[in-house]
Amino acid sequence: MPFHPNLILFAMLAGIAAVTAIGVVAFQSAVRSALCLVLNFFIIAFLYLSLGCEMLGFTQILVYTGAIMVLFLFVIMLLNLGGPQNLLENNDVKRPVGIAFGIGLATLLAGLIVPQFLKPAAEVTVLLKGLGSPQAVGKSLFTDYVFPFEAVSILLLVGVVGSILLAKRRIS
Repeated sequence: MPFHPNLILFAMLAGIAAVTAIGVVAFQSAVRSALCLVLNFFIIAFLYLSLGCEMLGFTQILVYTGAIMVLFLFVIMLLNLGGPQNLLENNDVKRPVGIAFGIGLATLLAGLIVPQFLKPAAEVTVLLKGLGSPQAVGKSLFTDYVFPFEAVSILLLVGVVGSILLAKRRIS
């Protein structure tokens, strides 16, 4: 069974995404963990782009990598929590429970994903053309999800006005 170049690209990007995700929790330095998360967000955006979902890919880069992670990095550097010794936790039950939960989740995901690869190619469902395009996202957003979209826009507006009022009060 010859491998398709898109499948090889997808597998390489997924492997890099998994390694950077492990780096997020493995590094003791908060800045290095945040930088691994930035790289992970970029790789996930490239995965979206390789799947033909351009809108999701560019939104991932602009919103998560461009805005949220820059904010995280500034907060981490602003707080300057010191060395890793200040961030260490006492040995308790959280670590073994987390490891057991991670192994269970990986087993569950493998049980769901591996059988899909064993199916013949004729049974695999193909995504609809243009599913992740800006036109498809806009049509769905302004027809099926117009009320949640407007509710989120009002919440964001209230948050911006509240932050301006808090900043103005602090300056005065």
